[in-house]
Amino acid sequence: LPNGFIPNEDQGTIYANITSPSGATLERTEKVVDAIQEVANNLDMVSSVSTLAGFNVLTDGTGANFGMNLISLKNWDQRKYTDQEIIEILKDKTKNIKDAKIEFFTPPPVPGYGNASGFELRLLDKTGKGDLKAFEKVTNDFVVELNKHEALRNTYTSFDASFPQYMVNIDYTKAAQKNVIVDDILNSLQTFLGSEYATNFIRFGQLYRVMVQAAPEFRAHPEDILKLNVKNRNGEMVSVSSFLTIEKIYGPEQVTRYNMYPSAIINGEPEKKFSSGQAIDAIKATALAKLPKGYDYDWAGSSKDQAEQGNESIYIFLVCLLFIYLLLSAQYESFLLPMPVILSLPAGTVGAFMFLYFFGLENNIYAQIAIIMLIGLLGKNAILIVEFATLKQSEGKTPLEAAIEAAKVRLRPILMTSFAFIAGLIPLLFASGAGAIGNRTIGATATGGMLLGTVLGVLVIPGLYVIFATLDLKRSKKK
Repeated sequence: LPNGFIPNEDQGTIYANITSPSGATLERTEKVVDAIQEVANNLDMVSSVSTLAGFNVLTDGTGANFGMNLISLKNWDQRKYTDQEIIEILKDKTKNIKDAKIEFFTPPPVPGYGNASGFELRLLDKTGKGDLKAFEKVTNDFVVELNKHEALRNTYTSFDASFPQYMVNIDYTKAAQKNVIVDDILNSLQTFLGSEYATNFIRFGQLYRVMVQAAPEFRAHPEDILKLNVKNRNGEMVSVSSFLTIEKIYGPEQVTRYNMYPSAIINGEPEKKFSSGQAIDAIKATALAKLPKGYDYDWAGSSKDQAEQGNESIYIFLVCLLFIYLLLSAQYESFLLPMPVILSLPAGTVGAFMFLYFFGLENNIYAQIAIIMLIGLLGKNAILIVEFATLKQSEGKTPLEAAIEAAKVRLRPILMTSFAFIAGLIPLLFASGAGAIGNRTIGATATGGMLLGTVLGVLVIPGLYVIFATLDLKRSKKK
């Protein structure tokens, strides 16, 4: 059975992340954003489309070649397509837009856990060389290898080290000869080329901020940097061209670090019929085989919690069973009589997994919660039989006679409560709309586990009681 963590639900929202070629203007990006908006607005299942040019939703960064669309879908009962099916329609209708790279994805299942659904990881450059072009090549090659795997799809990265930039080089020796402080040089560049907050003023009952920067005509070209002046320690104005040079280079729009290492964000989704757990295993295998020496990866978002989860759920189930066993041992004053209750529980687990497989669902956090609930419900059914049989045995009956009478007396209340519970779960099995996958997972797990656990339980528990009650009786006689 495929393993998962938190399923990707249909939240009625689709993001489109647009990346124009390096150095593209904001106007060029806006044309792509508007074209996607027009395509989305023509779909019957779309309610509204919001656009924002200059923003990268995956990295929360800004840049003229970035853009995004927020596509809001109609209510679930007003459309016949899921969000993933609508994404495929959007991809088909926007494949002719060649001016930018477009990625469609849904929001993360838990707000704040990453910026997109699916898996998220960070490729780390641990070589210490700082060669971003080589890092870009390794990142792109790794993404290509991930997309080749049958368990992965739509794997992409927003890392691009080919943005045209200018490197400002300061000759510290010449600056010292001019008696100019380096901090003053950097502060002047910040003020003239960027902006700097100066003060506030109030006008017409409103608070306004005063920002200081050079006039547009004095910062329109790269060469304008060399025309700036900075004051030295003597109060004299010195041209920055006497100790500053500019060099045209290429690099990323922004350098992100993860655990102190230069990193590249990689997003993607499991292929259909594959779970997020299988996708994580596929990424681990690909990284082990294809990543060159000096490069590593780490998980981010919900993928990090899932990758680090390991076998914690198994330990939780074992702890639950241990506490049930200890409590029942104290109640029956025996270490053997609780065993019929404990040994009857695996039947419910098997039924839960059978129904998950039948409905095409995965073993995620919802299924694990439902299984813990099943332990209590099926344990209650077993306790009804064992408790009554123990009472009858204390009245002088043999373990076999006590078990038969307990099974007869407790059969109706067990079936009545169990099937009433199953009937209440049927709507969850066929849930639709918001949270449908989570509801179906809980419904399938609880229904399958309760059905098989109850049917087998009423047959198996009396027999188990006879075995362990007889052993307990023999042990008591020896004492």
